[in-house]
Amino acid sequence: MEAFDADVLVVGAGPAGATTALALATYGVRVHVVSRYNWLADTPRAHITNQRTMEVLRDLGLEEEAYRYATPWKLMGDSLFTTSLAGEELVRIRAWGTGEERRGDYLQGSPCELLDIPQPLIEPILFKNAAERGATFACNTEYLSHVQDERGVTVQLRDRLSEREYTMRARFLVGADGAKSKVLEDAGLAVEGQLARAGTTYAIFNADLTRYVEHRPSILHWIVTPNAAFGEIGFGLLRAVKPWTQWIAGWGIDISKGEPDLSDEFVLKQIRILVGDPELEVDIVRTSVWYVNQAYAPQYSKGRVFCAGDAVHRHPPSSGLGLNTCVQDAFNLAWKLAYVVKGHAGPRLLETYSAERAPVGRQIVKRANQSRLDYGPIKAAFRVEGADNPVQAGITRFKDPGPEGVKARQAAQAALELKNREFNAQGVEMNQRYASSAVIPDPTAGEEAWQRDPELYLQATTRPGAKIPHAWLIDRRGRRVSTLDVTGKGQFSLVTGLAGEAWVAAAQALALPFLRTVVTGRDGALDAYCAWQKIREIDEAGAVLVRPDGYVAWRQPQAVVDKDEALRQLRGAITAVLDRG
Repeated sequence: MEAFDADVLVVGAGPAGATTALALATYGVRVHVVSRYNWLADTPRAHITNQRTMEVLRDLGLEEEAYRYATPWKLMGDSLFTTSLAGEELVRIRAWGTGEERRGDYLQGSPCELLDIPQPLIEPILFKNAAERGATFACNTEYLSHVQDERGVTVQLRDRLSEREYTMRARFLVGADGAKSKVLEDAGLAVEGQLARAGTTYAIFNADLTRYVEHRPSILHWIVTPNAAFGEIGFGLLRAVKPWTQWIAGWGIDISKGEPDLSDEFVLKQIRILVGDPELEVDIVRTSVWYVNQAYAPQYSKGRVFCAGDAVHRHPPSSGLGLNTCVQDAFNLAWKLAYVVKGHAGPRLLETYSAERAPVGRQIVKRANQSRLDYGPIKAAFRVEGADNPVQAGITRFKDPGPEGVKARQAAQAALELKNREFNAQGVEMNQRYASSAVIPDPTAGEEAWQRDPELYLQATTRPGAKIPHAWLIDRRGRRVSTLDVTGKGQFSLVTGLAGEAWVAAAQALALPFLRTVVTGRDGALDAYCAWQKIREIDEAGAVLVRPDGYVAWRQPQAVVDKDEALRQLRGAITAVLDRG
């Protein structure tokens, strides 16, 4: 047998790379990560951590640790539109499911809340836990090239401190090396769409703004001012990084005019205008320019090389989908790599990674860019085109008690409703459906019919290709546990009820090391609320086969009482899903 330096070599230690390493190490796979940088993210960048990503962290045992470093859900609060942070407030929207109309949807849909965890805080959590579980890391190490063959991948690397070049041999290579991915390019994978179609200036600064925020906690404030009126969004931004003492100020720029003014004098002036305090003492930490991308890869893998994260989907931060999609890419890929490395699955399973995640990448790129365009109506509510000062004229009109003011306020209401597709889009975040050979459709189900708007509302279902619905169960000690807690953890789970004795016998007969049986009604999974019974969509003597990533691979909705028939069906499903034929 050939000796490999690692089973999986990961290029990049950002959210996608670190989560891949964490999951693989958790599953007992030898994984090595290289990063060209000295350490991890040093700017806040991504921060919204949605419920599905929190479910991934929960499965990997990191949910409680994430809470210790995050801005909690209750402080993420409203998103305000105001003339300045200290100035006159115009409108606001209840965001991230915190409002009375949506909070119940979010609590019913998941055992996890949303959190706000800036990238420099979440990356070390992923990195540390991956290392503690056996992953190895090499920082200041640059990926140069790779060559793959039938057995593995030979990767050329350079130590950036000593300039020494060397090779490593791995069974598989994962390119999580960001928006300018060299692994993606070397693999011959393409990215479609438009890069750098618009630009924004960001300034990270320290200033205690508690007096403006503590009575109305919010992580996002949109500033309606002529000084930040350029671009698709057309508002200035104040985003809380560390409540309420560290912030990001942002404003759109005209990239056709070259590099923007990033001088301390100009940036300080902009920050003071957005805050509304001309004497504000500010410590400017860093300024930068980022560009709006609208691009995605139609194919995520080639042979033994897989790409994930920003390497394959590039988009603005609107809707807060970036880090979340990176983490979820990794969670989808890691268990499949682990099963092939361990011999539990055949190589065809790895083809399902691209089949399942590429449509998601395309969807979130379009959604994030559409969320920017969706600021148009609310921008129009606060602007009178053709006026000497369109923004000031728009604000004056908005406050006018006459007919024009009435129209403007009605327009603002309609515009805020549209923005729910960014700020309260639980469906966008949780309704992902997979179609691949690792999912066996239920022929009795027909095409899925959406009961409510699929962007706004989660539709819980046990249909194959959907994530197992959350329902509270009761464990042996009388504590609440989620259906997500009794499945996952690197294993397949066969979920049935007390009447499903044939399925229990079938799983025992197969005696697979990666298959557990969950009987709702016993074994620490008491359906005391009848919550699972209400949403499971199958007979109590039916069965649902749940993958390690929490997605339903197969289900038998009808009762099966014959043990031989249950064994035949279960063996066939696992053989097909894992390419074990």
